[in-house]
Amino acid sequence: MKVPPSPRDRQARAVRLGPRSVAALVLVSAVGVAGFGWPFLAPPDASLNAHAQDAPWLFAGLLVLLVAVVAATISESGLGPKAVAMLGVLAAAGAALRPIGAGTAGLEPMFFLMVLSGRVLGPGFGFVLGSVTMFASALLTGGVGPWMPFQMLSMGWFTMGAGLLPGPDRLRGRAELLMLAAYGFLAAFAYGTVMNLAGWTFMNTLASNIAFDPDASIPDNLARFFAYCLATSLGWDGGRAAVTVALTLALGTPLLKALRRATRRAAFEAPVAFEKADEVSRPT
Repeated sequence: MKVPPSPRDRQARAVRLGPRSVAALVLVSAVGVAGFGWPFLAPPDASLNAHAQDAPWLFAGLLVLLVAVVAATISESGLGPKAVAMLGVLAAAGAALRPIGAGTAGLEPMFFLMVLSGRVLGPGFGFVLGSVTMFASALLTGGVGPWMPFQMLSMGWFTMGAGLLPGPDRLRGRAELLMLAAYGFLAAFAYGTVMNLAGWTFMNTLASNIAFDPDASIPDNLARFFAYCLATSLGWDGGRAAVTVALTLALGTPLLKALRRATRRAAFEAPVAFEKADEVSRPT
């Protein structure tokens, strides 16, 4: 007979995904898949500079869809000021961590914080947190450009994936840390691979045999892309993955406890109740 988790063990969710929230997330993800995967879907006469043209539109569309995600969440789960405050604190922390290792062999400590935050606060909160964190860090570091909407989408997926991992209410201790470390390792490589799609098409076909060729077949372009990833980003992705694993194993336990304690004290899911004031007796 299964014993239900105690209220202390049950993981609070700052954002509960309802039908409208799920629909908005699916729409955002569909836009992202189209934006990233167009080299394998576009006709042979696709322009090599297509991202320079579609990125601003994707950026504008992404912001609108992110607002739709938040609006759907507010209407379904009552995203309150405490959840917004938690979002702001974690996004600011992630944005501050990113410049520490930026430009140094892919050493990016913000990724482990996104993994732990997504695990504790759930996939809905995680997607918004990842996107907002990347937006804030781009403003902080001056990294605003056509690549930014792709970074926002990739980080949103990265953080949301941590919230979708199994056993949020029961799995604790070393087993949970190992699962999060394994996820962070694989997701760090996945993030780098997906982001390569945003820059791969800018390479000149005449300058390299691993550049995107609009006239080539899909299998040929897949082989080119695989070679491009091995040649340009394997070292960076490996550094990102190693740092994410090391920080998760070293700091994961206290940070998970702190995040869970903060969500319990914030009581995101506690219903708002107004007590009826005692009637003051009037002298007859």
